[in-house]
Amino acid sequence: MTPFASDKVAAAFAAIPPDPRAGLLQLRDLIFEVAANDSRVKSITEDLRWGQPAYLSPRGSTLRLGVPKTGGFGLFVHCQSRLMPDYQHAFPGLDRIEGTRALLFDDPGQIDPTRHGWLIARALTYHQKS
Repeated sequence: MTPFASDKVAAAFAAIPPDPRAGLLQLRDLIFEVAANDSRVKSITEDLRWGQPAYLSPRGSTLRLGVPKTGGFGLFVHCQSRLMPDYQHAFPGLDRIEGTRALLFDDPGQIDPTRHGWLIARALTYHQKS
């Protein structure tokens, strides 16, 4: 596991109930794995946005991890981006999606490194020119 960037990020994860925390930590690992394996991602920063763990790259769109009001855990993207519509088009009907802002999960076993890694890579490189 990648060490937390700061005590405040570690504290944010520690404050999350154990069941969703396990899934969020798995998504966190996937974010760092995708970033490390994508040559277009030059760096990644872990911080808090709205009290939630957030992941930013210089030419990307912010990813956030959190617990939605409906329960479970989620991977959140900027709601005014094309990330979720493009994801839904590429992988129709395979995930529980909340509008244009989130993938929602009930269990860490639902995380698919290939499919969800695709979304993460798109977010981390969102503002790069092809």
